Amino acid sequence: MTPSSSRPAPRASRQGVRALALVAALVAGPAAAHVGTDVDTAVAGRWQSVGFRIGHGCDGSPTTSVTVFVPRGVAVAKPRPKPGWTLEVRRAPLPSPVRVHGREVAEAASELTWSGGRLDDAHFDEFAVLMLMPSTPGPLDVRVLQRCERGEHDWAEPAEAKGRSPTLRITIVPAGPQGGGHRH
Repeated sequence: MTPSSSRPAPRASRQGVRALALVAALVAGPAAAHVGTDVDTAVAGRWQSVGFRIGHGCDGSPTTSVTVFVPRGVAVAKPRPKPGWTLEVRRAPLPSPVRVHGREVAEAASELTWSGGRLDDAHFDEFAVLMLMPSTPGPLDVRVLQRCERGEHDWAEPAEAKGRSPTLRITIVPAGPQGGGHRH
């Protein structure tokens, strides 16, 4: 009998295994994606803050640019500036104007790009956007383009395809009697 075969694992070893499993789950995220969001669902017609998490670079190369393509149906998207990064907001006409804070809005952000920073492959970070969600419940797929010093990764495949580069899916749910979130 070997001394280690009949003894339980030391407590520190079990805690280390649990910690590694937690880190692996956080990095993998839904559908083993390496770019994820901090929300899975949002309430129709309400404001929702969404954090887009970049979990790694491109084959070891640091991330230098992140673009979030605002999906149709999102009337307003307000990106959070990030120290050390330049923020560019491209705008496009809305299919039909919407009222926000008592005024009519005819165009909105269509692409949000953070660039000029450097996110090493060994680290992760989050790029946040406040969105006025679509008024109709259902899936909302968000494409994210990650550019690196060498290469890029376009998270653009349909989420249901279960491919290597899925879009990020947020499920828009109907507003209940209590609601939740801030209406406009």
